[in-house]
Amino acid sequence: MEHTPVLLRECIEGLDIKRGGVYVDGTLGRGGHAREIVKRLDAGSLIAIDRDADAIKDAAAFLSEYSEKISFVKGNFREIKEILEKLDTELVDGMLFDLGVSSPQLDDVERGFSYMRDAALDMRMDRQGELTAYDIVNDWHEDRLKDILFRYGEERYSAQIARAIVKKRAESRIKTTFELNAVILSAMPAAARREAQHPSKRCYQALRIATNDELGSIRDMLDSAPYRLKTGGRLCIISFHSLEDRIVKSAFASLAAGCVCPKDFPVCVCGNKPVLKLVTKKPVSPGAEELESNPRSRSAKLRIAERV
Repeated sequence: MEHTPVLLRECIEGLDIKRGGVYVDGTLGRGGHAREIVKRLDAGSLIAIDRDADAIKDAAAFLSEYSEKISFVKGNFREIKEILEKLDTELVDGMLFDLGVSSPQLDDVERGFSYMRDAALDMRMDRQGELTAYDIVNDWHEDRLKDILFRYGEERYSAQIARAIVKKRAESRIKTTFELNAVILSAMPAAARREAQHPSKRCYQALRIATNDELGSIRDMLDSAPYRLKTGGRLCIISFHSLEDRIVKSAFASLAAGCVCPKDFPVCVCGNKPVLKLVTKKPVSPGAEELESNPRSRSAKLRIAERV
């Protein structure tokens, strides 16, 4: 299935692409953003990274006419420093990270990302990863379940749902998405079950984040990526929920501030200098036309910063 790249025009403009530059697409997906980047390169090149082997395979086929300009890497963007070192690339001219789950992953029933279709509880972005949503649901302690449902899913009935999961799995293992849906529904009051949003949505977000350590990956990437940009190089990051955006916003603000001395110090004594300058003071959101053509983009927020 075709994956519609989110905020495509805004990302390409934000990267300010140089025709001879070296760029990173840290979340290749099916190659929508990558194609628009590599089309603008002459002597330049693109490093295309994804943790999903299926995504790499499909994108390589989609981008075959540009293959001489692209290095495909199966890996986690949290390892951006190590990936660039292996490619003998010290600094690059721009990086793009689209933190969302791609439409093909959501639509692939076997992956178990969707609460709308019955499938085995998996949710791994990297099918070679050891931890699955099944493991979390069936093996993690009730307190730990409650914690991730509340922190990662902002689920207000996290305690009741965690208790219901533990009770159910004591009778028999919870193997599929629809079995999990039934447990979630059983733990929620009637009013919550009637809300416009599917009752399982927040729990599935939490399980997906925990299965793939998504927030940890973002933090690790932000610890390295800004320092692998050339002066003037751009860092573009698309987030899809408040937990992701909060991490990106905080990191950008800290790297743009430089000095960490208390505000009442008369002069700076820490010596820290700004690493980034903010290109977007506020996040860029999809316009009406994109929202109409791609409803899944509605929660997307793009932040852009430049290396100083």
